[in-house]
Amino acid sequence: MNATELMHVASAMVAKGKGILAADESTATIKKRFDGIKLESTEEARRTYREMLLTAPAAAESVSGVIFYDETLRQKTKDGTPFPQYLRKQGIIPGIKVDTGAKPLAGFPGETITEGLDGLRERLIEYRKLGALFAKWRAVIDIADGIPTDFAIEANAHALARYAALCQENGIVPIVEPEVLMDGAHSIERCEAVTNHVLATVFRELAGHRVLLEGMVLKPNMIISGKKAAHRAGPEVVAEATLRTLRRRVPPAVPGIAFLSGGQSPQEATLHLALMNKTGGPLPWALTFSYGRALQDNALKAWGGAAANYAAAQKEFSKRAKLNGLAALGRYTAEMESQAA
Repeated sequence: MNATELMHVASAMVAKGKGILAADESTATIKKRFDGIKLESTEEARRTYREMLLTAPAAAESVSGVIFYDETLRQKTKDGTPFPQYLRKQGIIPGIKVDTGAKPLAGFPGETITEGLDGLRERLIEYRKLGALFAKWRAVIDIADGIPTDFAIEANAHALARYAALCQENGIVPIVEPEVLMDGAHSIERCEAVTNHVLATVFRELAGHRVLLEGMVLKPNMIISGKKAAHRAGPEVVAEATLRTLRRRVPPAVPGIAFLSGGQSPQEATLHLALMNKTGGPLPWALTFSYGRALQDNALKAWGGAAANYAAAQKEFSKRAKLNGLAALGRYTAEMESQAA
């Protein structure tokens, strides 16, 4: 894949009114989700659940791409079609999570570094053969007393840039995901200050590694109060602070920004995205979604692991995807929640 093709795929990932489904939960994470519905996490249960989401009617109208986990990228629909192949037929782009998780950063209590660079080039070659056209790597930045440190931010930014360069070398579009967590009791102002620092550092490293900005997608957090904050900022303030930060820190060459939901409720994540697209005026990049729980939670609960609930769960997923597609166009309103129900 040359530069033109990387740019084409990156633009298609953030197409108007569409966003990305993050279905890249590790086996350990999906087990926790299945525990919530009292379902044993077998390979077949995981395959059935992912197929339920991928084959939901009208999903392609609002979903541009799907991020898989290694196991899921290799799985097939019940009629034997490999998941990546099935998606391509629907006009949806297959992607793959390639990091191996955030681990404690030695010497820096409370901070983490994302691992997975060893052997990444070889894995990317294999993933490309399996049908993946984009990849994802998540860096995790926590806010608490005395953290994040400059070193932790720089170490994670460096790893993100190395990953992104390796992806583009192998014809894969990188999703660059520096997540400033919303856990904790910090104010929205603290989140804004930290996110500004993180994004400035990330783009400096991307430039240093000669990453083609037009051939990548940014997946940042929104600027939001910590979950435990005594006074949490309202939706309009979140939208305003997030737009201000992105305008200051994200070069216009980047084709799109696909937000993570980061522990927000489905409705909260959708409303924030809609407000940004409604009030932001002309923006140099597309603003859309790359949600996991915020797209899946309602469908997972509706399914409950029962075959009889399959269609109802698909309906829940399609509804959530459609509402977020409208949010990416700035057309979503909170009233649509009850109308869609």
